[in-house]
Amino acid sequence: MDAPTSPPIPGLAPFESLRWSIPGLREDPTMCLRCRAAQMLCGKPACPILIKYDAYAKTLPMIGSKEVNGSSPPGLFVGRFGWPKVSLGPLVTPLHGDTLLMDTPEEWVGRSVPEVVGFRTMLVRGTRRFHVDDAETADRLIEDVQTLALARESVETEATFRRPPRGHLALSEDLPPYGPTAPIDSVRLDVRRVDQHLERLASDTDATARVAVHELYGRGVRVSRIQRAFSAGTLGRHGRRRFVPTRWSITAVDDLLGLDNLERVKELPELSEYWVRQLTALDNRWLLIYLPGVFRYESIETWYPNTLWNPAGERVVMMGDHEGYRGRTKYASIGGCYYAARLAITEDLLAHGRQAGAIVLREVHPGEILPLGVWNVREHVRAALRTPPERLSGLHEVLERVRQTFTIPLERWLAQSALLHEARTQRRLDEYLDAPAVPASAA
Repeated sequence: MDAPTSPPIPGLAPFESLRWSIPGLREDPTMCLRCRAAQMLCGKPACPILIKYDAYAKTLPMIGSKEVNGSSPPGLFVGRFGWPKVSLGPLVTPLHGDTLLMDTPEEWVGRSVPEVVGFRTMLVRGTRRFHVDDAETADRLIEDVQTLALARESVETEATFRRPPRGHLALSEDLPPYGPTAPIDSVRLDVRRVDQHLERLASDTDATARVAVHELYGRGVRVSRIQRAFSAGTLGRHGRRRFVPTRWSITAVDDLLGLDNLERVKELPELSEYWVRQLTALDNRWLLIYLPGVFRYESIETWYPNTLWNPAGERVVMMGDHEGYRGRTKYASIGGCYYAARLAITEDLLAHGRQAGAIVLREVHPGEILPLGVWNVREHVRAALRTPPERLSGLHEVLERVRQTFTIPLERWLAQSALLHEARTQRRLDEYLDAPAVPASAA
């Protein structure tokens, strides 16, 4: 049964359509109407519909015409639907001045869900369809979008659309929040400063995209900026540059950088201790575990009922992927979160000059009421890893920390985790070497 159409909300006439995915709505189409954000019948601590309405209510009155004058963070968006023909365009806010924060996820740790949704819905998306191979085509809009990808700071922008941008309220479990959208006719930019590192690699048409990504990262360019330049088709060899959908570019860059880091991590001495770190943020509980030995990695997510990926379930759902020292050949089933967390882990191992087994355990509670994007994993794992590690004496203490940290019983984590199972059932050679000699009389 289709979701019911919402009654008109004063001041939000520009909404093009309303779609949402709320736990229990399909079974009971009257639930939202009966609740009206007063009883929280869906089980969430706050109403995701109202959070999005509130964000749009601040944006839509500012863009009532076909023209939007304001500041781009800078930002751009490349869609994935219809690939190899994709929607490409700039992200523009109706605000003037420094809007860099609105498209810089590295700065969002500690922000609330309404704040992050507010950043995203303030970004108006202009779209025009191009083939992914058009990245090196002489087209004014393409050139403008690629210039945005190289900008170092916010860019004053004048955008003209074919119609007034409209909001599309899609409470999808697949997409992060996004702002009003319209087909774009033209855009004028006032770019004052470009990132010299991005500009140089964009001009280097002999370097492959992988080499360019690695070099930019090594020079301290933020991952989100590298992802933006990668998506806009400004990196790579001449004749090989492509537009890459934003979602794909995020995971591609996380994966490339993680693999490059791993080449160095695997040359480091092995950690000889057990380390753990903890973090709670946005109703997510994180426990990061380092095990002695060579590099291997595992990421496990658990989703409670009434959460994004388990909206109508009656029990906790657990998923995970892992890799050994030689890596993996198949795409992780839990998607981009796996590669985002792995990048953060490799950064920390390099900082400490050690390789180790690494386990990322994440317990998601119903307070995560809207999808926020893969940045949520990368930046919160990074934040946890910035705290000093707790050094434990053995695996038994690690397992006790798992028991203390999570609501889910330890037994379920043990049943799900390949690396914890390995640690419990296989002894390392140095354990035998360090063990005290057994007296002959006891043999």
